[in-house]
Amino acid sequence: MKKKIQETLSRTTEVVSTYPMVLLMALLASIGTICMFENNHDREQFFPYSKFTICCCLGISLMFAIKMLSQRIGKSMLLQVIGIIFLIGFYFIFPKKEKDFTEIYGYIIAVTILLAHLSVSFFPFLDKNRELSFWQYNKNLFVNIFLTAVFTGVLTIGVELAILAIDKLFDFKFHDNLYANTFYILAIFGSCFIFLLFNEKGLNNLEKEGIYPNILKFFTQFILIPLLLIYVVILYFYSIKIVINWELPRGWVSYLVLAYSIIGILALLLVHPLKEENAKSWVKIFSKAFYYTIIPLIVLLFVAIFTRILEYGYTEPRYFVFLLAVWLLSIVLYFILNKKSNIKFIPISLFVFGIFSLVFPYLNAFSVAKRSQKSELQKILNENKLVKEGKINFQKNITDAVANEIANKFEFLAQRKQQDFLSGFLEKEDQNNLAENIVSGNFWNIQYDIQNKFIHKSDTQKASQYERLVINSEKQALEIENYRYFIEFPRYDLEAKSINTNDQFKIIDDLSGHLSLKVILNSTKEVDLGPMIAQLLKKYEGKTGTITVPEISLESDLGNYHIKLIFKNMIKEKNPYDKNATIYYDNVYLLIK
Repeated sequence: MKKKIQETLSRTTEVVSTYPMVLLMALLASIGTICMFENNHDREQFFPYSKFTICCCLGISLMFAIKMLSQRIGKSMLLQVIGIIFLIGFYFIFPKKEKDFTEIYGYIIAVTILLAHLSVSFFPFLDKNRELSFWQYNKNLFVNIFLTAVFTGVLTIGVELAILAIDKLFDFKFHDNLYANTFYILAIFGSCFIFLLFNEKGLNNLEKEGIYPNILKFFTQFILIPLLLIYVVILYFYSIKIVINWELPRGWVSYLVLAYSIIGILALLLVHPLKEENAKSWVKIFSKAFYYTIIPLIVLLFVAIFTRILEYGYTEPRYFVFLLAVWLLSIVLYFILNKKSNIKFIPISLFVFGIFSLVFPYLNAFSVAKRSQKSELQKILNENKLVKEGKINFQKNITDAVANEIANKFEFLAQRKQQDFLSGFLEKEDQNNLAENIVSGNFWNIQYDIQNKFIHKSDTQKASQYERLVINSEKQALEIENYRYFIEFPRYDLEAKSINTNDQFKIIDDLSGHLSLKVILNSTKEVDLGPMIAQLLKKYEGKTGTITVPEISLESDLGNYHIKLIFKNMIKEKNPYDKNATIYYDNVYLLIK
């Protein structure tokens, strides 16, 4: 027993000393996740913790890649410093306020995480040759990831059940957060630690030659390849249908072609060492046939994506699908035409394409999407003769489909800070409204406002299933009366504000989640005005459009103060696919006495 404990401590010490930065990132990511979800009702705190957690999660794979590279070339300290500088810089790419966090940052995060994981696969093998070592290394990583998932799952379930048993049997009455926090620690830090235990000392252990695992052959031969056959049959029959009916392919087919291609490439990589063995004839046949089967599907993929691009222009998702299609074409040509092909080309080429999509001047995803949508907007306006003296003529008769398309492009470009371009099409008052909505992050309002500016629309589309109710206050001037203090809280800036040296007020908005709007005094006393807002909305349940009321205000006592919240508007939006409605407002004003 003592020997086992010593062995465990020795392995633990070895992992900590070998991968300190990886474990630090995992620990910080766990802590960040806990803080993030414990403050999920306080958007002021939630967003910084979210940014921090994303960077730490990215740091796990990045620091592991750097460790593998440093074990090959040395310079460990320099590489780690570069990695830390990159993560700090990546943190500051994000906006300070949540209202400015648009889908663009989601694309940046997704691509950067993909690049970090790709770097793990090839960073230690940037030199020539070493193809078999490269395969062994990635095979061992693949197996270790699978084992880590199994071990972490069992460990997490076991620990959670143990906590539950102690809670129920001994009446400890643990807080519910304990279960969630335990899950975050084990799922992030625990899984990372287990994964590193499997990797032992790192590169030398991962790349050493071993016996080909039968489980991989079984997985590829009896799961991946049959799945590929199903995909390819569906896609080829669909291609035949397109030719017979002489119709354009549906956009969704792009994802199926990409899925078939990626799964096929994965299958080829998994059985790569077997293709040289004569006994494994099925591997040779599969390796030779696969790339040729993709060629007609790549044609289908390009037709599908260009159909969408030519009709609606580039957006970031269409750009990425197009870039993946180009990458896939390069893979096929490389392995068909190059007799000395190397499987390292697959992750390295995808990494290069990913870098290109993010940072290449003029041709990166974001620049292309902005230029394309600007051009599309101008084209729609000109085709429908909606521009009069440089401004959009909202009085002209158009279809609702055209109005919606123009509104969508306004929202798209507004999210990408193209205010000057859009303002050129609007009159002064509309320019001011556009600027206010961009500053406050109300991009949906921009779309809604543009749609409703067109007053002569013919209906060509089915009625929207979305419901939107806007309750406006008649009072545009605030009556301070006998209140002593006045605080303005913009919707996306509910930070604590002081009224004197001792007292500060903050608002926590969770109207969309739990119909809660809390006013908090000094982090110790609070009042929830959400039920009052629920009563207000209940009066107009089932109604849509705009309703004007004399005043939207709520009053309550809080500590030694009496407070009054005044809203200029209250907006409720209901998506048929979401259980809860989205409830928000432009600004709220707090009067205190």
